[in-house]
Amino acid sequence: MNTTDFAATVHRDGDVARLELTGEISGVAEEGLQEAFGQAGDARTVRLDFTAVDYINSTGIALIVGILAAARKSGQTVEASGLAEHYREIFRITRLSDFMTIIDGGEGQR
Repeated sequence: MNTTDFAATVHRDGDVARLELTGEISGVAEEGLQEAFGQAGDARTVRLDFTAVDYINSTGIALIVGILAAARKSGQTVEASGLAEHYREIFRITRLSDFMTIIDGGEGQR
């Protein structure tokens, strides 16, 4: 996989849809991320799994903000798991972590 490749696989477990994200979250990820969010359907919780994400740029952050807005409009909760420490800090600085639960080792943090 090239660094710029992006893929998303949706796993549904009851009211939780886990979007397993891989590759780079940038402009190239827009269509795939939107499609994966759409596949989450009516899940009460949408968990973005960043474990296999190599890179997130400012456009990627904007795409995540779009997911947060769409989820909020639909009454869904968004969680993030598997964030590298660097991206946890970016989510804190950009205040994304104010609008989603960051999962670390199975425990949610706000």
